[in-house]
Amino acid sequence: MSGVEVITFGCRLNTYESEVMRAEAEKAGLNNAVLVNTCAVTGEAVRQARQAIRRARRENPHARIIVTGCAAQTEAATFGEMPEVDAVLGNEEKLKSASYRALPDFGVSAEEKLRVNDIMSVKATAPQMVKHIDGHVRAFIQVQNGCDHRCTFCIIPYGRGNSRSVPMGAVVDQARKLVAEGYQEVVLTGVDATSYGADLPGTPTLGLLAKTLLKQVPEILRLRLSSIDSIEADSHLFDLLADEPRFMPHLHLSLQHGDDMILKRMKRRHSNADALAFINQVRSLRPDVSFGADMIAGFPTETDEMFENAVRHAQDCGLSFLHVFPYSPRPGTPAARMPQLDRALVKERAARMRAVGDKLLLSHLDKMVGTRHMILVEQSGFAHTENFSLVAAPGLRPRDMVPVKMTGHNGKHLTMQVDAAAAA
Repeated sequence: MSGVEVITFGCRLNTYESEVMRAEAEKAGLNNAVLVNTCAVTGEAVRQARQAIRRARRENPHARIIVTGCAAQTEAATFGEMPEVDAVLGNEEKLKSASYRALPDFGVSAEEKLRVNDIMSVKATAPQMVKHIDGHVRAFIQVQNGCDHRCTFCIIPYGRGNSRSVPMGAVVDQARKLVAEGYQEVVLTGVDATSYGADLPGTPTLGLLAKTLLKQVPEILRLRLSSIDSIEADSHLFDLLADEPRFMPHLHLSLQHGDDMILKRMKRRHSNADALAFINQVRSLRPDVSFGADMIAGFPTETDEMFENAVRHAQDCGLSFLHVFPYSPRPGTPAARMPQLDRALVKERAARMRAVGDKLLLSHLDKMVGTRHMILVEQSGFAHTENFSLVAAPGLRPRDMVPVKMTGHNGKHLTMQVDAAAAA
C-alpha cells in the first residue's frame, strides 16, 4: 500500500481526531502505514481493535501499523506485545506530527515501541483544524476533551485525562473552514461536552458556545450536539431549543440506567426524576424533539427489579433510540471489583433491553409517518431528518438537503417521497 490508511473505532470525537491524525502523519511524511484509532468503552471494543490489527497486518504485510486511541492509552502494553504492531501512541501523541516524524524507517526497538505519556498531566486541548471528515456529510468539531467525573464503570477518564475545553474562537474558526468546504450540518463533540468551558476564562457554557457559533457562522444550516449529560444542561441550551430552528431537535442522553440505586453505584449525578424532568422540560419547549440514550444492562448487583425499573424508565421517558451496552468490566474501575452478574444473564438482559428499544423505535416511526421534514442525504443512500430519524433516500445525491414527506417505515427506517410543493 501507499499513503496513510486510518481505521477508526468508537465515538465521533475519535472520528474527528482520525482526520487530524491523517493530516499530521502525512505532514510528517509517513507513508505505507495503517493507523488504528481504538476505543476503550467496552471489552468488545478492544477485542474488535485487536482483530482489526491482525487483519490489517495480513492485508498489508509490509506496512507500518501504529495503534493509538483510548485503548492504546489505557492498555499500551497489551497492544505493544502484539507482533503485528510497530508502534503505540498515546491520545496526546497521536495528534502531533512529530510523533510520526520520529518513527524510524525500519522497525523500532522494544523501548521505542510504546510512546504513551501520562494523559493526566495534559492541561489543555490544542485547537485542531481539519478540512473535511472522511466519509461523512456532517462535520464534527471537537469542543472538549477528557472528563473530571469518575463513574464507577468507566475507564475513559484514564484514556482521555481531565476535562479541558477548546477556546470558543478556535471552534468558530473550525466551523467556518468546514462550512467553506460545503458542510451544511455541524456536530459539536467531546468526551463530556456539557462540561465545556469550566476551565476557560469567563467559564462559558456549551449552550453559549452553540449560540455564538450560530450567530457568527450563519451559513451553518443545522447544528447538533453529540451525547450530553442532562444534569449539566445550561439555560442557553434551553433558549436554543425554544427559539433557534437551526438547532436540531434531537438529544442523545448519557442516562446509563433507570434505577436510582444502580445510578448511585455507578456514581452518576442524576436520578430518574432528574432525567424525566429534563426530558419533559425540553419537550415543552420543542414538541418535535426526539431523544436517544445510552443504557447499560447487567451492571454489578443489578436485580430483576432494578432491571425492570430501567426498562420502565426508558418507556416513561419516551426514548426513540436506545444504545444498549451489556456491562463490560474494565480493569482498574471500581465496578470491576463489585459482585458481578453471570455473563449469560448480562447478555440476556441486554437483548431484552434492545427489544424494548425496538418497540420504542417502532412507536416513534409510527408517529413520523405522514409528517414533512428536511433530510440531509448521506453517502450510504440513507438520510436523517432534523430529529435524527433514519430515512431511505434512493436516487438522491449525498450532501443534498431535500424536503420530503414520510410515507411509511419497515421498523428500522422511514420511507419517503420528495415534497415537490416544498421543493418548488
